Amino acid sequence: MRSRILATLLATSVLAGCGGDGGGGADTSPLGADTEVTITVGCMPAKSQEAQRKEWNEDVAAFQKLHPNIKVVGKDAFPCIDPNTFQAKLAGGQMEDLFYVYFTDVNSIVAKGQAADITPYLGQVENHGSLDPAVRKVFEKDGEVYGLPRQNYTMGLFYNRELFEKAGLDPDAPPRTWPEVRAAAKRISDLGDGVVGFAELSSQNQGGWHFTTSLYSQGGAMVTPDGKKTAFDGPQGRAVLQTLKDMRWTDDSMGGKQLLVAADVQRMMAAGELGMFLGAPDNATALVDQFNGDYGNYGMAPIPGAKGTLLGGDGYMFSPDASPEQIKAGLMWLEFYAITPGQGQLNYARAAGNGRPVGLPQPKLFGDNAVGRKDRELRAASANLPVANFRPYEDAYASVPAKLEPPHAQKLYAILDSVVSAVLTRRDANIDALLADAREKGDAVLARSVN
Repeated sequence: MRSRILATLLATSVLAGCGGDGGGGADTSPLGADTEVTITVGCMPAKSQEAQRKEWNEDVAAFQKLHPNIKVVGKDAFPCIDPNTFQAKLAGGQMEDLFYVYFTDVNSIVAKGQAADITPYLGQVENHGSLDPAVRKVFEKDGEVYGLPRQNYTMGLFYNRELFEKAGLDPDAPPRTWPEVRAAAKRISDLGDGVVGFAELSSQNQGGWHFTTSLYSQGGAMVTPDGKKTAFDGPQGRAVLQTLKDMRWTDDSMGGKQLLVAADVQRMMAAGELGMFLGAPDNATALVDQFNGDYGNYGMAPIPGAKGTLLGGDGYMFSPDASPEQIKAGLMWLEFYAITPGQGQLNYARAAGNGRPVGLPQPKLFGDNAVGRKDRELRAASANLPVANFRPYEDAYASVPAKLEPPHAQKLYAILDSVVSAVLTRRDANIDALLADAREKGDAVLARSVN
């Protein structure tokens, strides 16, 4: 018996010597300054993004000066994720040590064991506890953590302030409810000359994506709490579609062109032909950079109804083949680059100096705490946009519950695309029948799914 006790004590001693602190025996001690580590990191800004790529290279140089034992090797690709190769690369173990992911993909990756559990090493990430809990939760599963965020957004009501004024609406008091949106859309479309009051997406899975956003705004859910059945065909789902049907066919405030995608509504908004659509703050950048829009013409309000809104974004996960040293070095890089106000992607002063837009309320990575307040103060100090136009959205941000996309989002979005497009293209569309058919197809998707 004594020998068994001694063996147990020795084993415990060995684990303690490795820095184990409840991390399942993992070495959780800080990375030694003399430990040489190389990490590959996905989603380095593409060459076409000259300012962002310059800033990335500056950040890598600054980080490596602080930590000469760590070498950061950026891997660029445009887009950062190619849906045609992403799953094959994951399954084949060909991803970077720190690979880029959308929030939508995290659950599936964790369920398939395609990412490392970084929980034992998080004690060294000072700002992890200051992240917005809704954002932090994206990378958590059963109490374990599998990644860190880079960008996030929630959906709101994006609107054209110039058209609001022309229609006699107050651009500083945007609609807060769906009936108010409907009324404002009618006023704007009554301006004539092809002006559309409100536009909705209904193609390339984007109709299902926006249906989900509107469903959340009404307090609905896409799936049951256990994720085994769809739940979008309740009163809230019918209300979403009835509002669209009323605006399209009764009010004639949505125009005749349908089957729209995001680029279509951005072009319409930039051309002064559209009053409102659902979107995230970074639509303003797309309107200005891609469609010659003017920041001063745009504003954002919280999502109408405000019972919930869709939370999206991206971040980094770690290869399951990454060594403990690579995970430690990777976390040090992410804290330096992604989640420290005043540094890396949150260096607003540098971004403004490089001629980049500063002031949009995106990303909003942190909660209402000291780190979050510092981030907002630094952003405001370097703002070069009319930030007051986005104040209704930002002021309401914390009060609108943020909800993640459903499991198997793209498959469900594809099913719901046909529902939304039918309502917008067929005057006699039967909402109950469309939702019943979509529910049957959606339930089949969930039943076939592994997770």
